[in-house]
Amino acid sequence: MKYLSSQLLEDLYQQTEKSISKAITEWQLIANRQRTTQPGPGQWSAAQCLEHLNSYGRYYLPAIEKAITTAGIHKPALYFKSGWLGNYFYKIMLPGENGRPKKKMSSPKNHQPAAYLNAGKVLNEFISQLELLGKLLTDARNIDINLVRVPISISPFIKLKLGDVFLFLIAHINRHMLQAERALKHAETRTIPVKAGEPGCSALVGS
Repeated sequence: MKYLSSQLLEDLYQQTEKSISKAITEWQLIANRQRTTQPGPGQWSAAQCLEHLNSYGRYYLPAIEKAITTAGIHKPALYFKSGWLGNYFYKIMLPGENGRPKKKMSSPKNHQPAAYLNAGKVLNEFISQLELLGKLLTDARNIDINLVRVPISISPFIKLKLGDVFLFLIAHINRHMLQAERALKHAETRTIPVKAGEPGCSALVGS
């Protein structure tokens, strides 16, 4: 797949900004109980979906930052051409027409979220990671995203083009944000109204 480099980075940046806006203006207003309610046995709550994403961000964001800062002087290329492996990882993250994953996959053990989570802490970290991702996308405009490579989490010996890593990472975020949205809607129909004095949106910011 071939992209105009500047347009690709701008599109990914706008997607990231949209995710930040949803997390801040919508999800910070939802009670913790709703975000930790699982739709069914063995199904992730919204908080678990975000913690899963956080676990990937803890690996990829520092790796991307290191790759950019050590890239040296690279004139940005007009076009970005996706590698076959990077394009494969990106494509399997894309949802079908119904908004659900085309292919279900098992998450690696080190990326499986805990059963019990501090929903506020998870959301705060998710927002911080998205903000850093936006900064890295901006920084990447000054280098050749074809030449700079990043080791992948499942095998550090395999390195993908930076452009492919951005595509995969943001498609992965979108995939699980849709999953979190479905979990929230399901929880909304099951959750008992929050009592006076019970932690709700205020706990999201302070905990």
